[in-house]
Amino acid sequence: VLLVESGGGLVQPGGSLRLSCLASGFTFSSATMSWIRQAPGKGLEWVSSIAREGTRNNNQASVKGRFTISRDNAKNTVYLEMSSLKSEDTALYYCATDPTGTVRGQGTQVTVSS
Repeated sequence: VLLVESGGGLVQPGGSLRLSCLASGFTFSSATMSWIRQAPGKGLEWVSSIAREGTRNNNQASVKGRFTISRDNAKNTVYLEMSSLKSEDTALYYCATDPTGTVRGQGTQVTVSS
């Protein structure tokens, strides 16, 4: 299994970013995929999951209405659209094949700061 995240960066509060995760080494179209994050000095936190058929589940109340997960099974890619970013969204963001992050990529850093 190989998961490669991209799209992170430095953004001002209120800004937007789109994260991507390219998957390989397994049958992507059959897998539920998740985004998790780790803020500085904190543990892993589940953000969102999407089932193989494209249904969605945003777990964190703090991201509801701001983050949207999607996927393109033809491209083996899962996305996380983030808007109205806040400083507390600063974290290393991972995509994972499970909500606990047992199998995850190397992460992409998102820093929200003015």
